Amino acid sequence: MARRYDPERRQRLIDAAIRVVARHGIAGVSHRRVAAEADVPLGSTTYHFASRDDLLVAALGQISDEWLAAVERWVDGVDPDVPFADEIARFVVESLSGDRTRARIEYELYLAALHHPSVRPIAAKCVDGLTAQLRRRTADDAHARALAALLDGLMLQLLLTDRPVVRSEVRALLDGFAAPV
Repeated sequence: MARRYDPERRQRLIDAAIRVVARHGIAGVSHRRVAAEADVPLGSTTYHFASRDDLLVAALGQISDEWLAAVERWVDGVDPDVPFADEIARFVVESLSGDRTRARIEYELYLAALHHPSVRPIAAKCVDGLTAQLRRRTADDAHARALAALLDGLMLQLLLTDRPVVRSEVRALLDGFAAPV
């Protein structure tokens, strides 16, 4: 029997792994579950991803790249006439308003690096990428890194507690911290 040409299968498996994380968390990711989600034979997952960690690396890599592209678009669109703290507050509110599924997936995969050393370089790329983007609008590297840590901590707290995002509260946290260059 001839093999069916399916150049998109690897990508479908990555997308399926992300959906599995959304529904079942990192612990729910398995070759079998991802294959079922992608509607492909189990052997396809092991052909494209030798291990579960390989699946996690691919999923986190995609999520990370998409998130960093969104951060870059946000920084590119920051109005220089508006205080940067207001723009950051807008970013947080927009990121966590409505359905938080995507943000939860992003942080779940990001935090997977705590237990999966193979994904640590991608998580580090996220941290460094966010810092680099913030550096474009802050006075120095230390300030950008501290602001990235504040944003990560704030977003994670809001996701963990399911609290509503209140723009004025976010803005108050940033007062004096996100001063312009």
